[in-house]
Amino acid sequence: MASLWSSLEKDVFNPQKKRLLETIRVWKTGKKKKMSILCVVVDTFRPMQPFLVKVKVDRGDQYKIVYRWPLAELKLVDGKTLNQASLDFDLQFDKVYKWTASSFDEKKTFIRCLWKLNHRFLASSITFVNVPSCAAEAGRQRSQEDRKDTAETESQEELSAYQEMTPKEAADVLKLMEEYEPLVNNSVAFAEQLSNDLQVLDEANLRAIISSEKRVTQLMSSIDEALAEVARVEETLQIYDELLGSVKQEMDHIYQENSLLHRINSNKTRLMDEILFLTTHLNLSREHCDALSQADLSSPSKVKACIAAAEALSGCMNIQIQPGYRKMQSVAEQLIMFETLKQNFENAFISHITSIFELQGNAQVPALGQPIDKLSAPSHGHHHEELVPYTPLMAWLRNANPVLFCDLPKVYAQNLSRLYDREIKAFLEQAKTFLLGRRKGSLQESLEKPMAMGSRQQSRWSLPGGREGQEDTLDKGNVIKQMLKQVLRELQPLCTAEQQFIEQFFQLSQGAADLQVLETSATKGGESMASPEDPPCTKPRSQLEEPTTRLLSEIFSCLESELRGFLDVCNKVHPFSCLQVLVTLNDSIFEMWGSSSALLSSFLNTLLGNMLLLAKSSFNKSIGTLCKEIEEAKMPSKMKGGILPSVSRFEEFVNLSEEVFRTARRRGELDKAHLRLAGSVFSSINSLSSANLKVNTDMVMMENFHHFHCFLCKKKIHCLEGKKREAKQRYSEHMEKYVIKYLGQPLEKLNHFFEGVKARVAQGVKEEEVSFQLAYSKQELRKVIEKYPGKEVKRALETLYRKIHKYLSPEENLLPVVWHAMEQEFIRQYQEFEDLIQRCYAGSGIAMDFTMEDLLSYFNSITLSNM
Repeated sequence: MASLWSSLEKDVFNPQKKRLLETIRVWKTGKKKKMSILCVVVDTFRPMQPFLVKVKVDRGDQYKIVYRWPLAELKLVDGKTLNQASLDFDLQFDKVYKWTASSFDEKKTFIRCLWKLNHRFLASSITFVNVPSCAAEAGRQRSQEDRKDTAETESQEELSAYQEMTPKEAADVLKLMEEYEPLVNNSVAFAEQLSNDLQVLDEANLRAIISSEKRVTQLMSSIDEALAEVARVEETLQIYDELLGSVKQEMDHIYQENSLLHRINSNKTRLMDEILFLTTHLNLSREHCDALSQADLSSPSKVKACIAAAEALSGCMNIQIQPGYRKMQSVAEQLIMFETLKQNFENAFISHITSIFELQGNAQVPALGQPIDKLSAPSHGHHHEELVPYTPLMAWLRNANPVLFCDLPKVYAQNLSRLYDREIKAFLEQAKTFLLGRRKGSLQESLEKPMAMGSRQQSRWSLPGGREGQEDTLDKGNVIKQMLKQVLRELQPLCTAEQQFIEQFFQLSQGAADLQVLETSATKGGESMASPEDPPCTKPRSQLEEPTTRLLSEIFSCLESELRGFLDVCNKVHPFSCLQVLVTLNDSIFEMWGSSSALLSSFLNTLLGNMLLLAKSSFNKSIGTLCKEIEEAKMPSKMKGGILPSVSRFEEFVNLSEEVFRTARRRGELDKAHLRLAGSVFSSINSLSSANLKVNTDMVMMENFHHFHCFLCKKKIHCLEGKKREAKQRYSEHMEKYVIKYLGQPLEKLNHFFEGVKARVAQGVKEEEVSFQLAYSKQELRKVIEKYPGKEVKRALETLYRKIHKYLSPEENLLPVVWHAMEQEFIRQYQEFEDLIQRCYAGSGIAMDFTMEDLLSYFNSITLSNM
């Protein structure tokens, strides 16, 4: 029970500020399985009210309050124990609850607690039936009677029961017997002596009892008086308790009245606060109302007054008020007035700002005068300064009516795009005029004339052959570079200033979340940045999700097409103007990325990225055309050797491109072009193998690959290292073929004879049996050797030297190299012939007519005689 009591107090009633007075475990009569706990509790604060609480135990041993009744609602307690002890009892509230207690003692204690609370707190308003009076009133008297009955019963039991002698009494008896030992022997005398002593003691005891009877009587009378006094005190306390019960009711009534008065004062205070709140925050001054009604935006001071009035109106309309206040007539009228002022001022402001947009869009562009030294783009600073004072009102309109606000950027773009179209066209026309040095009337003529002359004289992509032609090309390229840089340098601040203005004026830089307010149908996506290393792919304008970029695309709608036209003019100045255009665009984008004033997501970055793609396309197209011309070039039928035109053209292009890209920050496209052209040159050289030339094909290919290799070694271009190694390898291969072919001419028959000997040995004929072959007998060998005496060999070598000297081009200076290779190969063949004679014709005494020393002397004399 103690554990149950403490658990209920700790877990259930202490958190609710209740004090537990009594508990009883019960179940509904007839349903023993569902046990509950009835608890009597009282508030720990005034006014103290008693309650009856029903508690159940969950599966996790957690106590849960099921129901709670105020004890003041209890009408009847039926104990059902008048004739016999019963565990059942009834409690009547609005209806009768029938309970069965777990024990009779718990039931009595529980009913006694209800009886006490009834007298103390409820002025005996509860009716108790079938409850014995001893259970409610004489509990204490019954306990006293029980104690008296218990004492009398114990005394009777002591008289009838045998008492064993204690050890002390036994010791006293033994001591007495020792003292009267002589008498003990005489039992009769001893018994008489003991009888006399006992009589003396009884007499003394009777006297003591008679002397203390008066004191006992006095003590009993004092106890009776005390009991009477206690009874009087209890009666007095009962009277006081009844009196205090009526006083308590009066105090509770007073407390409830005070609570009501406090609530009335609190409600008055809150009502006054709400009235002050409404009158303070829903009040718009007369000056602000007049400013919004008139909507006069003709001067800066009046614009400031309208800005202050609009902000005050927003403050009044954005106040959070309870929905019920809107039903009040005064509040509803005030809100209707605010809405009317807002709508009227919105319409007036939109009409005013739209008229300014139209005036700016219809502004006249100054006529293009005579060419001046400096090319400059128009400035819109004065237009922006005219609109900047209205920025707070634009922010107010964005918050007040996003639907109307989202149309203003479109109106601005539609009007300003007409002005920018006229200005950009005039600016780029002036740039074209400066570039070609002519007026607009002869501009088309100046573009068509080089094309017509080029079609009659030379190929479209032919390079200038002389040094003066290359210098003229570089001079024109520098003019294109300077002019294109100047155009981009002027366009960048124009686009950047416009971007910064529209972001500030239309609040476009507040994050992607605002797109849902400004656009009703926005799709998710991103826009790639235009970077020099990886320029962005051109996307449809419907996919440009950034509002700033989308708006700038509408404002500068003609800029991309006009720039394309300007780049076309630049590309037509000379065949390879695309080189200079590509370098200039790359450098400009690098500079823009390095500039702190250029925004990473700016419209100009995307535009220049598209222009860079266009320049790369033009460059790749020109390289493709040049590669096709190199591959399809026909060799002259009377060509006697030397460097091919395709190799010379490649050298000229590399020299020109390297000079143009000398200061470029990126050369990826040029490296790809070099590789494509080098492959085309290789294809052109390889096509000589199928050409009908009057000279040896291997010699021509050897010279061209050698020249190609030497040129790449001089230029040291990293991307062409592989082509350089391939050219060296091909040069060596063709020189070897050339040497082997021409070496057969001095000793032709001897060479054929030993080729046959090697073939027989390869077929399985033993080396010592080769001489028995009829075609390769010793006699046949002697005949062949006799045809090549030393003088004849020397004469043949001299003839070969003159032939090589005739066909090799002197520019490449390959004669010493080829002649040395001839010498080494001839010596190798001589050693091979001698070795075959020793192995296949051993002991025959056959030998060549000349020795190794003779060969070396022949080559030295020929070399010295031709130096």
